[in-house]
Amino acid sequence: MGRAECSCRGAERLASPCLVRRFLPLLVLIIALCYGAHIGQCQVVTPQCRIQKCTTDFVSLTSHLTSAVDGFHTEFCKALRTYSACTQRTAKSCRGNLVFHSAVLGISDLMSQRNCSRDGPTSSTHTEVHPEPCNYHSRTQHTNTYSHLHTHSHAHSHSRPAYLFCGLFGDPHLRTFKDSFQTCKVEGAWPLIDNDYLSVQVTNVPVVPGSSATATNKITIIFKPYEGCTDQRVYQAVTDNLPAAFDDGTVSSGDPIHTFAGADGATGKVRALWISERTPGRHVELHAGYIGVTVIVRQLGHYLTLAVRIPEELAQAYDATQDLQLCLNGCPSRERIDQAGYLPLPRSPPALGLQLQQLRRPSYSSQTQESPYGAMQIFGVEGAKQRCRETLEVQDIYFHSCVFDLLTTGDANFTVAAYSAQKDMESLHPHRDRWRIYPRGSATSALHSDPHSIRRFALLLLCVLSMALM
Repeated sequence: MGRAECSCRGAERLASPCLVRRFLPLLVLIIALCYGAHIGQCQVVTPQCRIQKCTTDFVSLTSHLTSAVDGFHTEFCKALRTYSACTQRTAKSCRGNLVFHSAVLGISDLMSQRNCSRDGPTSSTHTEVHPEPCNYHSRTQHTNTYSHLHTHSHAHSHSRPAYLFCGLFGDPHLRTFKDSFQTCKVEGAWPLIDNDYLSVQVTNVPVVPGSSATATNKITIIFKPYEGCTDQRVYQAVTDNLPAAFDDGTVSSGDPIHTFAGADGATGKVRALWISERTPGRHVELHAGYIGVTVIVRQLGHYLTLAVRIPEELAQAYDATQDLQLCLNGCPSRERIDQAGYLPLPRSPPALGLQLQQLRRPSYSSQTQESPYGAMQIFGVEGAKQRCRETLEVQDIYFHSCVFDLLTTGDANFTVAAYSAQKDMESLHPHRDRWRIYPRGSATSALHSDPHSIRRFALLLLCVLSMALM
């Protein structure tokens, strides 16, 4: 009798409480997988809700305003009233949209804070935009806005240009534009980037005799001339010489073109190309606003690290003679130390014992502070992992690179290099969902590195459930 109540037919069977109870864990798992993998089929889409357009218009109307500009209060209130009117027009279709309700509350709070009246003049959302020709973001935003207004095509307009990231650190470890992570030898001078706008070349030297691992001791960056914005500028950094100026002694190039607002409300202008020294002799950033490029150069220990963000369209501007670019195509196969993403850990640091013996000799005693091997220690696998765990919380590829570097060189400075490279990546990489890369073969890799497999697994579960309910 206890099982009779589960005997259901037709449509009644689909609503059977026993089946619901039986498959509830499976349903919960599917929902969780859909949420975690961002599966489009599992999302409720409400294309009629135009709250994003309202928000974009508000940002466009206020992005140029600062508290130091005359009439700031009046213009900001006009923009708020325009924002409010836009939300009212789309209120019906956005009734169940959390973003919409958050925007409505935010508008109310801002009006109260700024003492803006509900009634009054509004801003025009079709004001003519005058681009700054030496500001890449302004230039491309104007082009896309013009395309959208005149073609009425969403397919040909994007609010923000697409950016790519490339990084190099350690022995050396390369993260390409395609988020491929490689460990390479590449001894000598190699081009990372070489296109019509920018050239970046690195020079790598052996770290420890007896090992194929190398590290970067020289970086050369050439910003090519751009008519009306800047002449050619060359920046060169070598170990123990990380200048805060270009080779000609200048720290910027081009006319002041871009207005910015500081934290204190003061306004100012930056040039088309400029250098910012964050830590003297250790951390320099180069900003090329006219092409939307940011470059971070650091010295950690005795070697250099590099991180670059560049618009995709500019990174693709090269000819057949410029195809050897490590950031674009990765390292040649003969220069790879890793095996298709798998980084084998050395059983013991090659020639490290020999180096330590040399350091103990009397002839080395007066050179200990200058020797690149002065920071060497002997690390076992567990000791290296423990040292890297002290700095790197997530055991992704940066953690495994840290362990590899400690085992290979015994130089504890590479721990800080891996940490800084990870932080520079997080500050420049445009896609947060691609930040984490896990080494091939690790347990975490199967879960994080291939979201498509998660989606296929979730869809398979859906199919199994459908068949069970039939």
